[in-house]
Amino acid sequence: MVEKELKSALGKNIKHLRFRRRLSQLDLAEEACISVTFLSNIERGNNFPHVGTLCNLAQALKVEVWELFKGERASDEQKPLVDRISDDFAKYLHDIVETVRQQYKT
Repeated sequence: MVEKELKSALGKNIKHLRFRRRLSQLDLAEEACISVTFLSNIERGNNFPHVGTLCNLAQALKVEVWELFKGERASDEQKPLVDRISDDFAKYLHDIVETVRQQYKT
C-alpha cells in the first residue's frame, strides 16, 4: 500500500467511524483537539496526522488506534492486508501507542 492509498484509507475509515458515532466534523475536531480544516484534510486523504493526533482521534471515536486503519468495510484490495493483521500485531501496536500516549501526558 503506497502512502497516498494509506492516507485515503485512513481518511475514509475516520469519516465512516465519525458517521457511525453521529458526530459532525466540528464535534470530532473539538474532541480530538484539532481544527475542522485539518480533520477535513485527513478525511479527504490530503493530510496524515501525527501519532498524538491519531491517539486523540481514536479516543474521541472510542476505538483503538489500529482500528482507524482497519475500518469497518475493507475494500477488496485492503482485505488481504487486514487479514494478515494478527492479534499479536494489534497488541504490539496498542502497546506502542499507549507508550506514546503516556509520554504526551507528562
